[in-house]
Amino acid sequence: MNKTQKYTFSIAILASAILLGSVISTNADGATVSGSQPGSVDDPVVTKSYVDQQIQKALGTGGSSSGNSGSNETSNTGDTGALQIVTIKSGEKLIGKAGAEFIVRAGKGVVFSPDENGISDLTDGKDISNGQAVVNNHLLLFPRDGRGVTPDSNQKNGLTVMVRGGYEIK
Repeated sequence: MNKTQKYTFSIAILASAILLGSVISTNADGATVSGSQPGSVDDPVVTKSYVDQQIQKALGTGGSSSGNSGSNETSNTGDTGALQIVTIKSGEKLIGKAGAEFIVRAGKGVVFSPDENGISDLTDGKDISNGQAVVNNHLLLFPRDGRGVTPDSNQKNGLTVMVRGGYEIK
């Protein structure tokens, strides 16, 4: 083979490799987009508004907190699974429905229970009895109706609590 034939042969091999590589890469899974609908299995890229809409649809419309006229009681009986931020003023009590969960985020809270049993601190794996302090940022569970949390009488500010499940403020 002379020098010109080697050069031509090398160019042919290189061109074949480039052509073969481009054919293989366009046939790879996910590389072809042929008229697929946005958000479908073939085109998984979606917008933030679509994701937000699907999350709201999955969570439902959210629990509604409504005040009773002529009273300072607030209640939420919705079991949407969404955490709600609730502010409890001094002198008020947050009383949870059975199975409700809450986390005290700000302030000093004290357990309220009509009997000797209290509420479950799921973070520490302990029961907190009536009148004992609640540790902030711990996940707490109301095992029965009628139990709750109230701001410590030694503080001026109320509590900020995250609640999931039914509750009422008295």
